[in-house]
Amino acid sequence: MTNTCLNSSDLYRIRVAVPVHVYDCFDYKVSQVEYDQIQVGARVAVPFGRQHLTGVVTEKLSPDTPIDPRFQLKAITELLDDHAIIDDKVLKLAGWAAQYYQFPIGEVMHTALPTLLRQGKPYNLLARTWKVLDEHAEAKVKRSEKQQEAYKVLKLHPHGTLETILNLSGIETATLKAIEKKGIIRCELENQNFSPEPLQLAQMPLTANDEQKKAIQTILKAQNKYQGFLLDGLTGSGKTEVYLQVMHEVLKQGKQVLVLVPEIGLTPQTVSRFQSRFHCNIALLHSGLNDSKRLQAWQHAQTGKASIILGTRSALFTPMPKLGLIILDEEHDLSFKQHEGFRYHARDVAMYRAHLEQCPIVLGSATPSIDSFSLAQQGKLTHLQLNHRAGGALMPKMHLIDLKIAKKQHGISDTLIKEIQIRLDKKEQVLIFLNRRGYAPVLICESCAWQANCPHCDAHFTLHKKPYEHLHCHHCGTINRVPDACPQCNQQTLKPIGMGTAKVEESLNELFPDHPVLRVDRDSTSRVGSWQKIYDQIHQSEPMILLGTQMLAKGHHFPYVTLVAILDIDSGLLSVDFRATERTAQLIIQVAGRAGRGDKKGEVYVQTLRPDHPLFNTLIHKDYRAFAKATLADRQLALMPPCRYAVLLRCESKNQEDNQRFLTEMTQLLRQHAGDLIDIWGPIPAPMERKAGRYQAHVVLLSQDRAKMHFYVREWWQQVLHYKPSSMKVSIDVDPQELS
Repeated sequence: MTNTCLNSSDLYRIRVAVPVHVYDCFDYKVSQVEYDQIQVGARVAVPFGRQHLTGVVTEKLSPDTPIDPRFQLKAITELLDDHAIIDDKVLKLAGWAAQYYQFPIGEVMHTALPTLLRQGKPYNLLARTWKVLDEHAEAKVKRSEKQQEAYKVLKLHPHGTLETILNLSGIETATLKAIEKKGIIRCELENQNFSPEPLQLAQMPLTANDEQKKAIQTILKAQNKYQGFLLDGLTGSGKTEVYLQVMHEVLKQGKQVLVLVPEIGLTPQTVSRFQSRFHCNIALLHSGLNDSKRLQAWQHAQTGKASIILGTRSALFTPMPKLGLIILDEEHDLSFKQHEGFRYHARDVAMYRAHLEQCPIVLGSATPSIDSFSLAQQGKLTHLQLNHRAGGALMPKMHLIDLKIAKKQHGISDTLIKEIQIRLDKKEQVLIFLNRRGYAPVLICESCAWQANCPHCDAHFTLHKKPYEHLHCHHCGTINRVPDACPQCNQQTLKPIGMGTAKVEESLNELFPDHPVLRVDRDSTSRVGSWQKIYDQIHQSEPMILLGTQMLAKGHHFPYVTLVAILDIDSGLLSVDFRATERTAQLIIQVAGRAGRGDKKGEVYVQTLRPDHPLFNTLIHKDYRAFAKATLADRQLALMPPCRYAVLLRCESKNQEDNQRFLTEMTQLLRQHAGDLIDIWGPIPAPMERKAGRYQAHVVLLSQDRAKMHFYVREWWQQVLHYKPSSMKVSIDVDPQELS
């Protein structure tokens, strides 16, 4: 660890970020030769306790740096890279994120590496190329048959060949390195000195309207410097065209563009749009790739071969030597927040990376988060607005259906059934949204009111009928069989209550037997390629019904959808989370925005038990921006984020009394140091008090002074970890987005 005391002029040391849950880097000794070879940002294999781990060099210590005699330094096991694979800016980004989100630096650093590199596999596993420098140097290899054979093979490939191909031919890497020392062959990284080819357009840009032109010109003025933009545009207003035209100008300069999307499901359509516009290398980085493909894409980004890097939140930590623009599409989406382990928010880390890279960043959304909206109001983000749909398309009209008085079939009102049939008869498509997968959310006994509850959580089992009938807890994953009779009264009067997407699919097939129903949720798209297959089918313009969860609401372009129906949105109006209304408003607007994106007008029907709720009045008669302004004013009165900064401490154990006792002691400790600077709420039970057999409790910290709060919380968090009983789990969430 970081030590002081003795001088040792002949001891060469490096500091290494090791992937263990310890909040510090560790010092290791190296030979003078290794010290001269090692670069900051390279990987090393190191012993750690009984383990051998892969770490990243963060610092080369001067030989005369003092050392504490209490520590006996270990030597590294191996230098894995002969060059830095993580650049200085990504190292700074990881260091900042580790400090800001209170997470071990070694584990943060591993976020920046693909799985194969984390495992210590060679960097050049896929991209190491060997090339002859001197074609008349047989004499230098005559003493070794292996070297002679390798040299002859390489001479057959004057432009070089991959090391993997040579290895398959029986030529060992050690042999190649031995010849390299004689100066007659050279190893190169694939495209290590890559210069992007002149950018070619596959498709000319669309004609931008005045609002789009203004946004494009404003963003382009910020090239080669940091500036943040909030591109706030109605659904269908042409935000993507703004992205593409700005990207074109950045790519023409030979720079790279990083585009982040919230989920894997959005990458196929985004790649399709990029490929139809640009002839350039596009690297995809997301969890759906196998390890080899992810490493190759990462290398293409890291060496500069890829001009466009498209990925989900973790792609943010990928080294890019010529980064010139960052785009965060659907910036409001909760998927940009990591909810376990390293709990970072990609939006905030992306803004810091743009600052380090001195490049502009564009946050795009039709429903900006209240956090980003607040930054725009303060002038910390430049607010760009697109108030009209591109191509003259009109915004859909919204209608409310009062479920208290409406006649229904299978939970769908007669009014909605009639409207769906009209659209199908016109050869149009209908999208039905229900944010609840499975067949039914509750199984109840009509005789005694027994309910099928998860034995490990404060939650109901969800009834599923495929691939077989079973009860499934969506919180802890427990699966039980469906009982033949009520376990409490033994009557065969068990009945599913409520609707999930599987049940609605069954009902729609009964109501509209002549038209296909495509269900899009986590269950129906679990197989590789299944979502792409559904997406392609949707774009064939045949009349059909699309049924799904949030997967259907996120930025998709469905040109043939003219009717959107939202079956149940009321649960979002009853949550204890202060952000619940914000999420609900965003969901309504995003889902509604799938309608009328083509040349036909769209309409939206919302079924609700609370048609008089103020949220509906604002969204129908005004717009999302009016809602955002009102919500921000409410947050200011209540002194809630973003008007104050928040930290959430989560605690779980087998006993709620233990949680309460420990958190009470810890909050008293914090009050002694921070006084009234930090407002402490709790300890209180979590909204779901029992999950997976363990009890959950929270403490919420709020302060208007972020820097001072972080100063006190940093030291306090280490005390929490020190005093925590071994049977208890604790985690810290800086800038939490959910209170669950």
